[in-house]
Amino acid sequence: MMRQIACLALLASTIVARPARATQALPTLATGEQRPMPVEWIDRETGHRVVRLSRRGGTNTSFYFHNNPFVTSDRDSSATMVFYGSTPAGRQIFAIDLRTRAIRQVTDRVGGVSGEIVAPNHREVIYQSRDSIFATHVDTRVTRLLHVMPAELHGGITTLNADETLLAGVSAGDEIREILKKYPTKGEFFDRIFAAHIPHALFTIDLRTGELRTVHRENTWLGHVQFSPMQPHLLMFCHEGPWHLLDRIWTIDLGTGAVKKIHARTVDREIAGHEFWSRDGRWIWYDLQVPRSVTFYLAGAEVATGNTRRLALTRDEWSIHFNSSPDGKLFAGDGGDSTQVARTPNGRWLYLFRPGEDRLVSERLVDMRRHDYKLEPNVHFTPDGAWVIFRGNFEGDGQIYAVEVAKH
Repeated sequence: MMRQIACLALLASTIVARPARATQALPTLATGEQRPMPVEWIDRETGHRVVRLSRRGGTNTSFYFHNNPFVTSDRDSSATMVFYGSTPAGRQIFAIDLRTRAIRQVTDRVGGVSGEIVAPNHREVIYQSRDSIFATHVDTRVTRLLHVMPAELHGGITTLNADETLLAGVSAGDEIREILKKYPTKGEFFDRIFAAHIPHALFTIDLRTGELRTVHRENTWLGHVQFSPMQPHLLMFCHEGPWHLLDRIWTIDLGTGAVKKIHARTVDREIAGHEFWSRDGRWIWYDLQVPRSVTFYLAGAEVATGNTRRLALTRDEWSIHFNSSPDGKLFAGDGGDSTQVARTPNGRWLYLFRPGEDRLVSERLVDMRRHDYKLEPNVHFTPDGAWVIFRGNFEGDGQIYAVEVAKH
């Protein structure tokens, strides 16, 4: 661990540093005011530097907010990020060296691949192609077959544990595929899947033995499965569906089988969700509204003690997703438009948040008013905490960008 901390300290500025004079020479523009934008610019409204990372053709997509995209280990003094890019053969995984911005293709499988999992200690990306699960080294592209899913198990992998020995995922009954086939859009299928009480199961795959084991079953919709970044046996999952009708956030101890509710609703139409682990595994953070669309918090539950914390924010500061910096001292949010649950009139910004005693103090990072929020930005801090990576479509197709936390 100490070697890893020392290594991360070397990442003084993961994305290539630029002398102050050269930074000042960058064009100052409203983000998205022209197509294409330059590869780097200063956001006119916020004063922060923005860089386009996905300098390749097609559509490019960074990982979902709670899935770690960085392949950085104690043997690595730079940071590599993996992402998805469109190709004629389907969606494939690419890697970018955040120091040099060089991009290389990692996978090349007909029909594309799925799954957003990295194994930093092995420098591999893990993914699923049809019924097979593979691991590919991001530098050498050497590929290993990890597991072939049984035909009767309809599900997929979503997370890898801290010591890289267990994969976990969710399987569901056949009814869910029938609903999705008949009602393909989220507005059509969401309430129907929740109301159907379809059997779901959490499963693990032991990468040492190949054993596939069902660890939890419920006749309700399960999702957002995330291993603790520190405790190999602790798995978080959610009850999916309309948030005001359920207690969403749960953990299961794979050693004891104990299932624990992380947050219980206390008033009518209270909602809690879009949960994620702090980098040190001590806290589970989540969007909390008491009640829905009235009072807004970023809330946290300390896993070991059950202690809770609420950090208030305004309607305009509310974000679809939040994330925390590696040292836990900062948060970022991806904002939202007027169609989202907060119904914010002026929320289309990327935010940096500094926690106070009982509220978050915000700073705007990027003007997202020319971004269509049908593509959720999904913010990630880089391993050095110096940049926030996000998705944007203000140039047309979805692409991947980074905004510098510091102002120049």
